[in-house]
Amino acid sequence: MKKLMLLFAFLVVATVANAQSSSKAKALLDDVYAKVKSYDNIFVDFKFNLKNDEAGINQETRGDVTLANEKYIFNYLGSQQLYDGKKVYTIVPENEEVTIEDQSEDEDAMTPSKMLTFYKEGHNYAWDILQNVQGRKIQYVKLTPIDSNTEIKSRLLGIDIETKHIYNLIETGKNGTKTTIIVNSFKTNQPLSPTLFTFDEAKFEDKGYYIIRN
Repeated sequence: MKKLMLLFAFLVVATVANAQSSSKAKALLDDVYAKVKSYDNIFVDFKFNLKNDEAGINQETRGDVTLANEKYIFNYLGSQQLYDGKKVYTIVPENEEVTIEDQSEDEDAMTPSKMLTFYKEGHNYAWDILQNVQGRKIQYVKLTPIDSNTEIKSRLLGIDIETKHIYNLIETGKNGTKTTIIVNSFKTNQPLSPTLFTFDEAKFEDKGYYIIRN
């Protein structure tokens, strides 16, 4: 009987601790979300690393994205992707082509427009470690997808405690692939051209680009 009572007490303590961990994590993420939504626009310069030891993959590159509500302009691997709120335009200068298509409806897809807000839905939350990164206190929150059919095993989101800005994201796939995004620069409310998120099809046709519509 005494062992059963001890086991019951342990389960109660563990359940309460998990609930408190989840509550703390959610509260911090709510603060981050509110901060992101308070800006008119955001510019992020980042480093991207894709690693899978079993497959012998270790790729690193850099990119940047300017976000204003759902619209974005994303520069990555020598290409540019623009979303005007209706269509996604992928511009590849090397191939002299532009692909025009609808925004992906894949909930797991980490699109630029969801880069700073993806954690809001579809995850269970847990309070994780606190790290000191060059004098900055980075609190990690572990995100576990609620959907068991997803290819994503877990995500670790590092948050600067002082600014409530995202510092990095570490995503681990069920196939062992680890994707890491580190924010090098985070700027807000920059002066933007009124045509920044407007695609000028005639300009690219004049340059001889091939327009592909999906």
